[in-house]
Amino acid sequence: MSLLAAIVLAGGQSKRMGQDKALVAIQGVPLLQRVCDIALQCTPIVYVITFRPERYRAIVPPACHLIQEYSLPGENTPHGPLIGFAQALETLQPEAKTEWVLLLACDLPYLSGEQLQQWANALEHVGDSVALLPRSTKGWEPLCGFYRTSCLASLRAAIERGDRSFQSWLAQEFVQELPLHDAQMLFNCNTPQDLEQVRREG
Repeated sequence: MSLLAAIVLAGGQSKRMGQDKALVAIQGVPLLQRVCDIALQCTPIVYVITFRPERYRAIVPPACHLIQEYSLPGENTPHGPLIGFAQALETLQPEAKTEWVLLLACDLPYLSGEQLQQWANALEHVGDSVALLPRSTKGWEPLCGFYRTSCLASLRAAIERGDRSFQSWLAQEFVQELPLHDAQMLFNCNTPQDLEQVRREG
C-alpha cells in the first residue's frame, strides 16, 4: 500500500513497568516486535523511532527501519511522543514520503491488524482531516491512528511554542473519528499488573 507508511514509537522510559516494556514478551514475542509485525500487515514501510536503536535491533523485523531519536538543544531527557513523532516524520526516507502515516505506540498488546487495515481502507475517501483517530472517554487516542505527513509543519510550530501534548496540538486541528468496535485494542501495557492481566488472558 504505497499510500501509507508506519511509525512505531519506542522512546518511553517505562518507569511504571519497572523494565523496558518494548522488550516485555507476550506469548514469547517482545511487545515492540508484535506491534511491528502488525504494522507490516498494513504497509511494507515501517519505521521505529527510539533513543536506543541498538537495544532493539535484534528484535525488530528486518524489514523495519530504526530511527535515532535525539534530545532537543539544552535538554537531555525524553520529550514524549509528540516530539518523537515529529522527528520520525523529519527523517523518513524518500520512499516513505507517503500521504499518510500510521502512528503506533509500542505497548499495544491487543492491536488488531484486521482493524487497522479496515481503517486504512478509508484513507482514500477522507476530506481535509489532518488525522483519523479513535476516541475514548479520555479524548483522542493519538498513538493508534493515521496522520497526513503534511502535518509536519503544524507539528513543528506547536513544538516551537513549547507544546508537548498531542491533545493540545490535536485540539487545533481537524480530526476525523475512526469507528472503534473493541476498545480493548487501545489498552496500553504500562504496569506489571497490566502485564500480568495480558499474560493471563493470552
